[in-house]
Amino acid sequence: MKIELKERGEEHVRIYFEKTRDAQIRQMLPQKSQTAEEAVEDYRKSLKPEASSYGRTIYADGRYVGDIWCYGIHEEKEPDAMISYCIFEKALWGRGAATEALRMFLELIAEKFRVRTVGGFTFAENQASIRVMEKNGFRRKECFVENGIESCYLQWEDNRCPAGKSGVQSEEADFEREQI
Repeated sequence: MKIELKERGEEHVRIYFEKTRDAQIRQMLPQKSQTAEEAVEDYRKSLKPEASSYGRTIYADGRYVGDIWCYGIHEEKEPDAMISYCIFEKALWGRGAATEALRMFLELIAEKFRVRTVGGFTFAENQASIRVMEKNGFRRKECFVENGIESCYLQWEDNRCPAGKSGVQSEEADFEREQI
């Protein structure tokens, strides 16, 4: 199966909103927007230069099958961003589409936004989502109960770039190496 990440458009937002109204998906994916128009408005905000969110569509073998996005980019000291994703085509559940999409998206945002840490929440009973994150290097940090529902927080760290968020070592570090 060929997974691709593509740009989002308003038509994707509307399709995604309708597909994720499914009762089984709603049990696993909390939704902020109550209407398609609210979802489109949130999408439009993500297009502004000062936006702290960024998303892509997920295509499998040329078909639109889900979305992946990050939010809160550099709003907190740690994590640098939060992640969310959903494959709404149930025939692809358990077939690796989400795992590959998350791998690709982490690479993309690590380079585009220089994020080194990414957090993600999931309901504890959503073991498939926990496995997707763990396969991509996320580590379980905590589990907790909120509103009677057990949830888990997992976090990913980009260990490819130990020098800092920007991937550029400081002048002090360069100076110290020169002195050795």
